Amino acid sequence: MSGIEPAVRVEELSKRFGARWALDGINLVLREGESISIFGPNGAGKTTLLRILAALLRPTSGTVTLFGEDSHRGDWPRTRLGFLSHRSFLYPHLTGFENLAFFGRLYNLSNLESRIRNRAEQVGLGDRMQDPVQTFSRGMEQRLAIARALLHDPDLLFLDEPFAGIDPVGANQLSCLFSRLREEGRSILLATHHLAEGYALGDHLLILNSGRLAFSVDKNQTTLEQFRARFREVVQSSNGHTPNR
Repeated sequence: MSGIEPAVRVEELSKRFGARWALDGINLVLREGESISIFGPNGAGKTTLLRILAALLRPTSGTVTLFGEDSHRGDWPRTRLGFLSHRSFLYPHLTGFENLAFFGRLYNLSNLESRIRNRAEQVGLGDRMQDPVQTFSRGMEQRLAIARALLHDPDLLFLDEPFAGIDPVGANQLSCLFSRLREEGRSILLATHHLAEGYALGDHLLILNSGRLAFSVDKNQTTLEQFRARFREVVQSSNGHTPNR
């Protein structure tokens, strides 16, 4: 993972739903082995951005490249990408193990049982993998969805609200896991409402508001309290309108 091209390059990205611009002229660069944390109020465009980056949604205009290539191209190697949606998309009547096994077979993964055990332990579900997902709490479902996103050892991770439904102990466990992944050279882009966790994980911090990039800073240039104050300012200054063109 030592390519010249960044892991993610976004240029003048916009997305319109009918008359509403969900994203308006977004630019960002995520280099290999780095992480970006994206913050913003509900409706800011975070989920739309991640869905476009993961090639689940096409932009209205602008370009997205992952490792220098168009990820919307049909033959782009999807195994390089791990995506966590804000919905788990798990099968409730299957066990945790069966859910991950189903996903692993889709990717034709080798050593599948060992991979499942390893990821389950990393997310704190080692003793619950034989239980049906319908018996899981919201936080446990989230942990299993994270294990699924990591099962195929992707180079790049897009995480939409990874701490949703997670208690403080679990959030700390996941933060440690994501930090280890960064140390291994993986690139992470996450969207979150959790300022402290997102601040800790991000090399670069972005605030989206009404579909536009309202603020961007390197973490080494701001403290958590300074960033928290700036976030409040951005949210309070919002008039709740969609972007003007």
